[in-house]
Amino acid sequence: MHCRIVGAPVQDGTGRMGCEMGPSALRTAGLVAALAELGHTVADLGAVVPEASREIEHANQSLKALGAISAWTGVIAEAAYAASGEGMPIFLGGDHSISAGTVSGVARRAAEIGRPLFVLWLDAHPDFHTLDTTTSGNLHGVPLAYATGQPGFEGYLPPLAATVDPHRVCALGIRSVDPAERVALSRAGVMVHDMRAVDEHGIAPLLRAFLERVAAENGLLHVSLDVDFLDPSIAPAVGTTVPGGATFREAHLAMEMLHDSGLVTSLDLVELNPFLDERGRTATLMVDLTASLMGRRIMDRPTRSY
Repeated sequence: MHCRIVGAPVQDGTGRMGCEMGPSALRTAGLVAALAELGHTVADLGAVVPEASREIEHANQSLKALGAISAWTGVIAEAAYAASGEGMPIFLGGDHSISAGTVSGVARRAAEIGRPLFVLWLDAHPDFHTLDTTTSGNLHGVPLAYATGQPGFEGYLPPLAATVDPHRVCALGIRSVDPAERVALSRAGVMVHDMRAVDEHGIAPLLRAFLERVAAENGLLHVSLDVDFLDPSIAPAVGTTVPGGATFREAHLAMEMLHDSGLVTSLDLVELNPFLDERGRTATLMVDLTASLMGRRIMDRPTRSY
């Protein structure tokens, strides 16, 4: 596979600085080498650069950096659209606001080739606020609502060339949902598997059922992997830690199943804040998970000494 690495060093969507170093940390942790060792060709396209942001007024006075996020979203969407036409794009965040651009960009590509886009959202949070409902004002909490065409973004974020059908979205690993998001998710019809569902049924049957739907519709699959999908005991480098996340083996199993499906066509790696990491352990884990998604088997896993 031809992998195209796109850096999106965005930290304007979160209330804590440090995510802009995420792409560099993933590269330093050996992402390109890990992909090359698996036989993939890799083109590192560097980092996208937004145009100057403009001041945007909104009735919700809690919103932070709306102009900056609007500028980032537009340029990331264009980069995602371009990269998705030439291989498998892997987007290195940056906070989760980058997915407003990555998902909308690959959705445009999917619409052009006449195939449905599915989204697997691996996250502690559904990020399904609108500009009107967010109370924190941090815009890493809105990208999934935006990309699925929920109301309230018109005139503030770039217009969407194509939206994702919310019925083709699976949010897995959820364990922190605001009341407004709960209502919106139910109304939109997003498939949500929280950590109780994972505890009761195991991650494999939940993910398998979703992958079967993607295959049945000949869909493209975008995977958005947030560091806080993982339990903070194994992945501390995130500013939005929520206890009770996916274990090491649950996460690797999900990645291995995604590889076996052959359905994944684009990937986000988001919310890595190296300033909060411990000797690079979270960045290394994110690279290892990416390698599992891209074909590394347990028998291929090297033994490391520290």
